Amino acid sequence: MRIDRKAPSRAPRPSRRALLAGAGIFSLGFHIPFLARAATRDGAPAAPEVNAWVVVKPDETVVIRVARSEMGQGTLTGLAQLVAEELDCDWARVTTEYPSPGQNLARKRVWGDYSTGGSRGIRDSHEYVRKGGAAARAMLVAAAAKGWGVPAAECRTERGTITHAASGRSTTYGAVAGEAATIEPPKDVALKDPRDWTIAGKPLKRLDTLPKLDGSQVYGIDLKLPGLLNAAIRDCPVTGGGVKSFEAAAVTGMPGVKRVVQVGDSAVAVVADTFWRAKTALDALPIVWDEGPNAKVSSESIAAVLREGLDAEQAFVGNRAGDVAGALKGAAKVVEAVYGVPFQNHATMEPMNATALWTPERCEVWTPTQNGEAALAATADAAGLPATSCEVYKIHLGGGFGRRGATHDWVRQAVLIAREMPGTPVKLIWTREEDMTHGRYHPVTQCRMRAALDTEGNLTGLHMRISGQSILASVAPQRMVEGRDPVTFQGLNPGGPEAAIGYTIPNILVDHAMRNPHILPGFWRGVNLNPNAIYLECFMDELAHATGQDPLAFRLKLMGNHPKHRAVLEAVAERIGWDRKPPEGVFRGICQTMGFGSYVAGAAEVSVSDAGELKIHRIVAATDPGHAVNPQQIDAQVAGSFVYGLSAALYGACTVKDGRIEQTNFDSYPVMRMDAMPAVETILMPSGGFWGGVGEPTIAVAAPAVLNAVFAATGKRVRHLPLKDTDLRRA
Repeated sequence: MRIDRKAPSRAPRPSRRALLAGAGIFSLGFHIPFLARAATRDGAPAAPEVNAWVVVKPDETVVIRVARSEMGQGTLTGLAQLVAEELDCDWARVTTEYPSPGQNLARKRVWGDYSTGGSRGIRDSHEYVRKGGAAARAMLVAAAAKGWGVPAAECRTERGTITHAASGRSTTYGAVAGEAATIEPPKDVALKDPRDWTIAGKPLKRLDTLPKLDGSQVYGIDLKLPGLLNAAIRDCPVTGGGVKSFEAAAVTGMPGVKRVVQVGDSAVAVVADTFWRAKTALDALPIVWDEGPNAKVSSESIAAVLREGLDAEQAFVGNRAGDVAGALKGAAKVVEAVYGVPFQNHATMEPMNATALWTPERCEVWTPTQNGEAALAATADAAGLPATSCEVYKIHLGGGFGRRGATHDWVRQAVLIAREMPGTPVKLIWTREEDMTHGRYHPVTQCRMRAALDTEGNLTGLHMRISGQSILASVAPQRMVEGRDPVTFQGLNPGGPEAAIGYTIPNILVDHAMRNPHILPGFWRGVNLNPNAIYLECFMDELAHATGQDPLAFRLKLMGNHPKHRAVLEAVAERIGWDRKPPEGVFRGICQTMGFGSYVAGAAEVSVSDAGELKIHRIVAATDPGHAVNPQQIDAQVAGSFVYGLSAALYGACTVKDGRIEQTNFDSYPVMRMDAMPAVETILMPSGGFWGGVGEPTIAVAAPAVLNAVFAATGKRVRHLPLKDTDLRRA
């Protein structure tokens, strides 16, 4: 179906800091079997807040607690819709709040996982948050029924009202909340069939839009506290290097400067009364670095290491079937190509920042984070205090894209600086240059593909050798599987619900020669699905043209066992008009993949002038996420994902010289501008039966759809990104 961007909805202005305080406020919870109940006071329950997800106030305001982070993707609204749906409350009265990770720890992780990444905000928590709403509704109904002396089964709910039709009596959630708080939550609750949804599944307006428009939304970089000082920091420009010396006396007399401190082994910070004064002093501070052996590394030396990996004897296997070597040896035709993607920066609009307040007894941090629990762990470690003596207050993120998830280096720095100023809140803000040159970059990889074709042009064998960086080896080595990084094979797995290949190839081998340069990798939005989709889908296009076949028809022959992959591919082909001649001078490309539990496909229309100037006219994207919680948000996410995916494909490259990242700001690391953005058409086709993500999957089809269209327009294969480095004048 085509998403209606103009669908009406109701949404109040949300309260960011609704607190449990005052008589008559009722906090409802439900039991998650794998989670323990909250602590007790004096041997009695600590109030009816156990597993608290829903708060009903006497004025009928419904506060829904959301543990996941909001960074523009709409998770906050989507999760609230799921809870409100099962609660049967009045959506016009819904607001939200973040429970803190410290509260979660104190209450034995009652809210579960705080991590927000991998498009998992809804798909990994939909069931238990829905149960929270359903349990709350059951308790409210039980309270009303008890007061009336009638069976609860005879009562009905609608928009925050409970009715007993037989007696004509009705009441509101707020009126019975106090009594409901005394009722034991049900152990089992039935969830609604998605076909009966009236709040979830609807294109409701986001709950966080108005504060962003009227300027009342506070981001971490805006935060002000009494007595606040500001810090600017500079880390060694070469990863692995450190501080040799610095001359604090050269800047301590400058206006507003309070302290110059070394932060860890590799950074120096200046604390002042304003950020500008801190930055100005830092710019004037003489620092001598010990850059170490990594200072000799360049993009060229890294590329050489990766090229060596393409021919290495040892590699970790991600997908294997049949006899690839035999298929290649006996092939009527062998096609080979090498592709590559560079380092890429998250480049969030809001640079890394955190405010920390440290005393010998307690440490508190206010920061934008994709994982409050990980931020709390980093805080406790840097503070030298137990986690129970620390707290992190999550703030809406001015962009995350994976940068604010697994690694919290900026939080650690803020706490270390605050330890030098006990009892004084200190806000650390990274400059844009610090943010651009000390990120956690999308891993650099190359991929050589060799395909075996028979005399009829059928694909009989495929060997994909990926050479390059492992994210998990750096970020989460405990998740490695016998030395292998499973994330490397996103979109190329032999099956399963997460990121399976969409083709049946009788002989296939996908392997990874791990080569880890010193530039640190991180979970960059879309992760390894992005390059893998480029590698496979552009090569599929090459094979189709090498055998004189239509690129769509060539793919469909291999997709008989992959109906969901095929469905989205056929949907974009139909919408783009694949079987019809495009306008004069316009050329098309097509692709598909599966990632983050969803099936996606893309088709693009482009033109290339005689001077080699590319114009992307139109992109069509189809997504099957299983269930669609908010179609309007999915539409926005798809459009946003193409901004991100096309920025990377067209411009995004971080190069290394003398061991350091060369790009320091948006002048050297450009992103997509509005005048270059194509029209985006979204096809949402949820087939039910599973829950997939929507924030990241379609990023992966942006580049291959355009690159395949560029070949159709110019006869040139762009195998190494970014595209800006290729002369697109017709071959």
